[in-house]
Amino acid sequence: MVVPPGVAAGHPATVEVGIRVLRMGGSAADAGVAAALAACVCESILTGLGGGGFATYFDAATREVTCLDFFCAAPGTDGDVKSGPMKPINVRFGEVYIPYGIGGASVAVPGVAAGCGEIHSRWGRLPWADVLEPVIGMASHGVPMTEAHATILPWLAEAMLPDQGMVAYSPGGNLLSKGDRLFHPGLADALSALAEEGPQVMYTGKLGELLVDLVRGDGGAIGPKDLASYRVLQIPVHTARLGGYTIFGREDLNEAIATIASLPPHLSTMDSAEAAVALARVLGPSAHEGYGDTTNITVVDGDGNACVITTTLGMGAGLWLPGYGMHLNSMLGELDLIIGELAPGDRIGSMMCPMVALDGEGNLRLAAGSAGAARIRSALMSTLLSSLINETTVSEAVRAPRMHASEGFLHLEPGYPPEIAEALRTAGFRVNQWTEKSHYFGGVSAIGVSGAAGDPRRDGAAALLV
Repeated sequence: MVVPPGVAAGHPATVEVGIRVLRMGGSAADAGVAAALAACVCESILTGLGGGGFATYFDAATREVTCLDFFCAAPGTDGDVKSGPMKPINVRFGEVYIPYGIGGASVAVPGVAAGCGEIHSRWGRLPWADVLEPVIGMASHGVPMTEAHATILPWLAEAMLPDQGMVAYSPGGNLLSKGDRLFHPGLADALSALAEEGPQVMYTGKLGELLVDLVRGDGGAIGPKDLASYRVLQIPVHTARLGGYTIFGREDLNEAIATIASLPPHLSTMDSAEAAVALARVLGPSAHEGYGDTTNITVVDGDGNACVITTTLGMGAGLWLPGYGMHLNSMLGELDLIIGELAPGDRIGSMMCPMVALDGEGNLRLAAGSAGAARIRSALMSTLLSSLINETTVSEAVRAPRMHASEGFLHLEPGYPPEIAEALRTAGFRVNQWTEKSHYFGGVSAIGVSGAAGDPRRDGAAALLV
């Protein structure tokens, strides 16, 4: 069995753009880049050109897996300006209010444009401008707001609405609802500049010049040298065995690959209660929580190549590039990701972990990534176990109930039988049983031998190339 070509992502419009590029003859890299940039248009409360991310690419011809780091970097290499204080806000995650910092001092050097350019230059087939053409068309007209995004918009409003955010997310004074048009004036022009001048327009071109002026004018430190010296990094690929498969991905802050490796080797022979206890024990509480949001794109092409891209904007800095509809990241305000003292140019930490699973002969069997900060690890593990060990369909694996350990509790989505919850309590876990599936538990997009799926918890979508 082979993995069929297709696209899975966090929004139907993101999937539509990716499928269109596959139909144009594009590779997984071409479609992945187009979909990642489309997410900057239709999933702008989660990601954007002003953010950063990671990619995992599987080359079917060589059976080689590559991980790329294009995450946000600490500013300060120019050495002529120091950051002022961040602007404190409170953002809401469900019923919990989280202190956060936005403004110019929260903005780190962005990597999305450079990352997309690197993916395309390594593995793309189509001309760069052709890859961006459907994204520019989408940005010119806007897209319908999904219910999931409309639900979380009020949680993030204090970061989203300043400056141009009011025009995009609250036209006429009312926050967008499901089905309303999300449109960012000027974003099509930013994407057109990216198409015409290449990724460097964000680093040594006109968009970069505007970014420096904007950030420094609001108390931040990003300078011309910070942007000009930014580079995409090829980083070590880490592996773990799971049943008869090998999982490939980067080493993230919550050590998803290492957690997979620590699962008992005889997991497939356990009954469901024993397996749930084993999973809960290796998950443990997340070493880092993190509250910025993310999105993920998974693409497989007709040659069996896979491209998995996870990106984020943090919460958004409340600063928008003048005239270009582009929200800047707030990654320096995500304090749980700041590990030790960051030197200028250092990468900020992240829990993102796009991954692929290969069988014993090196053939692709599953490609997956997830949104959800600290829940990325638990969301991906649930999906991998359901698909690869329990041999469910990809759709069933993405929909399967999840668990996540946090703040002394093991949170369980509905769907676990009562005997599993009781076995977890008997094993010593304080179980918090949720009454409905939630955005909280992450947003997986995956493609495997049994199909493709976007996460219904976040109104994700998927389509196969037919």
